[in-house]
Amino acid sequence: MGNSLTNKHHTRYLLIALLIASTLLGLLLLAPMDAAGQLVSSSIILVIISICSREANFAQRFQYFFRTLALVLGVAITLRYLFWRGLYTLSATDVFSFIAIWLLFLAEIYAGITSILGCIVNVFPLSRPQLSLDDIDRTQLPTVDVMIPTYNESQDILEITIRAAKVMDYPADKVSIHLLDDGGTDEKINQADAKKAQLAVERRAELKALCERLGVTYHTRAQNLYAKAGNVNSAINNTSGELIVILDADHVPTSDFLSRTVPWMVKKEKVFLVQTPHFMANPDPVERNYFSAFTRMPSENDMFYGTIQKGLDYWSSSFFCGSAALMRRAHLELVGGISGESITEDAETALDLHKMGYESVYVDRPMVSGLAPETFDAFIQQRMRWAQGMTQILLLKKPYNAKGLSWYQRVGYMSSIMFWLFPFARVVFLLMPLGYLVFGLQVYHASMMEILAFTMPHVIATYMISTMLFGRTRWPLVSELYEILQCAFTLMALIKVFLKPRAPSFVVTPKGESLDKNFVSPLSNVFYWITALLSFAMIIGIYKFINEPLTRELTLVVLLWNGFNLLLLFSAMSVLLERKQLRSQSRLPATDNVVIRTHEGQAWVGELNDLSSSGVKVQIRGDLSIIPSNVVLTSWAEALKSNVDLNMKVVEFDSDKKTLRATFNPQSDVERNNVVAYCLCDSRRWQSFQRRRTRPISYWFGMRHVLNVGLGPIFAHLFFLLKKLLLRIKMRSGVLKE
Repeated sequence: MGNSLTNKHHTRYLLIALLIASTLLGLLLLAPMDAAGQLVSSSIILVIISICSREANFAQRFQYFFRTLALVLGVAITLRYLFWRGLYTLSATDVFSFIAIWLLFLAEIYAGITSILGCIVNVFPLSRPQLSLDDIDRTQLPTVDVMIPTYNESQDILEITIRAAKVMDYPADKVSIHLLDDGGTDEKINQADAKKAQLAVERRAELKALCERLGVTYHTRAQNLYAKAGNVNSAINNTSGELIVILDADHVPTSDFLSRTVPWMVKKEKVFLVQTPHFMANPDPVERNYFSAFTRMPSENDMFYGTIQKGLDYWSSSFFCGSAALMRRAHLELVGGISGESITEDAETALDLHKMGYESVYVDRPMVSGLAPETFDAFIQQRMRWAQGMTQILLLKKPYNAKGLSWYQRVGYMSSIMFWLFPFARVVFLLMPLGYLVFGLQVYHASMMEILAFTMPHVIATYMISTMLFGRTRWPLVSELYEILQCAFTLMALIKVFLKPRAPSFVVTPKGESLDKNFVSPLSNVFYWITALLSFAMIIGIYKFINEPLTRELTLVVLLWNGFNLLLLFSAMSVLLERKQLRSQSRLPATDNVVIRTHEGQAWVGELNDLSSSGVKVQIRGDLSIIPSNVVLTSWAEALKSNVDLNMKVVEFDSDKKTLRATFNPQSDVERNNVVAYCLCDSRRWQSFQRRRTRPISYWFGMRHVLNVGLGPIFAHLFFLLKKLLLRIKMRSGVLKE
């Protein structure tokens, strides 16, 4: 279903009825019956959810009926569980137990609310048709300004983005490319620190020269007001294109970006935004350090852009994500340009325009490739900014009560915002077992049979629904791992926002870093303390289980809970072991047919194994005993709709396996453009890579994946700590000798 006003979201009353039905069903399940009866009824419902979930995965006439029924039953079990918890399990014998019980219950309420909001948002994911410029008179196309804001990114990163932007399929007289330099402003050049001022002067000169060489326009401004939002708004005031493309400095567009987004603007005048996915061409620290699963495991982005944004789009709530987006200038001018009240200016701008009745479109095709943070430190810095910014929107913009938003748009925004409050609940779930095992607090007042009848069905149903909604784009337990890694740092950042909503400032995420050695993340200490606490609780819990038979059942449950947390912490430890990464560009799987030629006329047919903007690995077919150091690779470049000849320097050759590795060695400016177009400007390449790793797996496969990590990271951390300690002792003894 599209966003047309004529549709009026015909599912509105259906969903309201389903929510009411879920509540009534939950209350019905609370009808007086013993725990055994509850267990039987819950088991029957879980079987129905399982059947419906399986049927909902197949394209068929009743696919969405089964999907909706599974969600209704899942919500019913969640509501039933929360009602039971609130009515029967919150009694306590002392004030500390009372506090612990209510903290845990509030965390569960939060988890229940976010789960229900997620069910509503993702019940009908919208897959829009792929439009193109083929049916549009090119002389009537709107003019476009492509804006690339930059602050401290390297010239190499910027050059690739600019070259790719010049390859986009659009009439050259209707598109202008602008580099917006916030690292060379007058304020930066005239700052008190002479060294930093000189660096700003040099940066401005270098980027001006780059823009002149590549034929694009250089922009800077007087002051660094309102960070990225202010930078873009300054450029908006000095340009005139009808449409505006915003690309982060490291976000490289494919050739079809404009041809697949502009038609939505031409088709519907009320559309203010066409958002596309952010495809990350390199692994983040979790994907790189945790089991090296980048090419096999869906990324964190895949879940949001592959599932959630499609659900939001159905409810007219897909929002601006800061880059990889096309926006209408006339609509932006109505709200004063990009909003800057929060540090997530993107979502805030979309909220302001949605409130005015304008529409957004989400095109689910990866047409922009970017760089994920390379280090865990940079990763946390980025996530803290996102969490703080979304919380600012909650406190300052109040989307739950915003005039102009429909009820489903409020649900969409609140679902996105509520997710970022997860640190409060995650910290409670992580540390609460200590309350019982170590301090003897009554954190959960229930018998083993009641836990089996009420708690376990709720947990299982939640997992089943999550698998149905996100099974292809998120592996089991990976979300928990991401949350554990972020919660301690993001919690403190959120508390600061609640205390001073306007205090956070925009911080640019470092990109394009090379890691020249293995090391332990400097943020590891907090995880050492948490691991030590949970391990201590495990020991105390085992002692309690052996020596206190009257509470053995509950002790066993809490021990399993604590053990699960400890297992996830062990996996988190593997992420904190930063692994060497000398390449600034990751090589991705590729299967292009190529011809390798020498300047003497010899030629071999082959197939790519992997590819990056710096080089390739090729599997040669046929006999091959020796190859010169300089060769030419010939292959079809979809972005250019022609074959390209690319000079290469061979760096490794295996005559037995018939493979060679080579780096690009462009001899001209045109060839540099061709390298970028061939490697980075074909959206089909990114689609193929995403399909390769978005596959559903079972919970047990996910659990085995976690178990395979084992205790190895713990011993590795101990080794690094021991090595560090010995180095300190050696240095101290050297000082004493002097």
